Amino acid sequence: MLFASISWSPDPTIIDLFGFPVRWYGLFFASAFLAGFQIVSYMFRQEGKSTEQADQLLMYTMVATIIGARAGHYFFYEFQLLQADPVRFFLQMITPPFSGLASHGAGIGLFTAFYLYARKHKGMSYLYITDRMVPAVAFAGFCIRMGNLMNSEIIGKPTELPWGFKFLKDTEFNPFGDPNLVLARHPSQLYEALSCLVIFFVLMWFWSKKKQATQEGLMTGYFMIVLFTLRFFYEFLKENQSSFENNLTLNMGQILSIPSVLFGVLVLAYSYKKANQQT
Repeated sequence: MLFASISWSPDPTIIDLFGFPVRWYGLFFASAFLAGFQIVSYMFRQEGKSTEQADQLLMYTMVATIIGARAGHYFFYEFQLLQADPVRFFLQMITPPFSGLASHGAGIGLFTAFYLYARKHKGMSYLYITDRMVPAVAFAGFCIRMGNLMNSEIIGKPTELPWGFKFLKDTEFNPFGDPNLVLARHPSQLYEALSCLVIFFVLMWFWSKKKQATQEGLMTGYFMIVLFTLRFFYEFLKENQSSFENNLTLNMGQILSIPSVLFGVLVLAYSYKKANQQT
């Protein structure tokens, strides 16, 4: 029986401007920050906060995302290089073009930055800030995974489902570039991108309807639980990003998703406990 599939072979470069390539991934990455600023600014204005506070929060977010994602990639997926050659490890980590970003590392960086921001701005609690940021983070997740899709990276395992993608530009699993050897695979980037987009719309709808009567931490807790539970199960459909993961029962994405879900559970428990104390 023949199964339909989608041939996927976009050029990662949109246009070359005077020798400087403008890439889809970079466009989506920049869009994540620009859209995030608009989302948070809108929420702040609706709640009587200044746009200057949103500007400062964006700066914290940008720095934390890049540092956290870059460091996370190397510590989570290139740790063997640290053990073998520490100098080369750190040089590669800080050297452009920064090919390798880990979403779990970005998450650690972000929640650390939110804590530092909350300490400086006494009028806003830590969970108030995270509740306003998680919709923007969800939309950023959509943008980043769409960038991965345009790069034909972080691909899924082979599938016979009719929406399987044949990643014709993939060189990791088709090193000879023979289109006849390309297997249809799960578009795992698209699964995660669409999930993040749905989460974004649900969070924005919930905030618009319930912002005056919702205890702090509720949006953050549910966001962490839902997003990383989905991430855990999506990993079963994805190829491992590093060879050492082939010897693990769970891959690195799943291992790191477990504490992320537990963090969401703790935030949710704290949120409900605090709400009950105030009633």
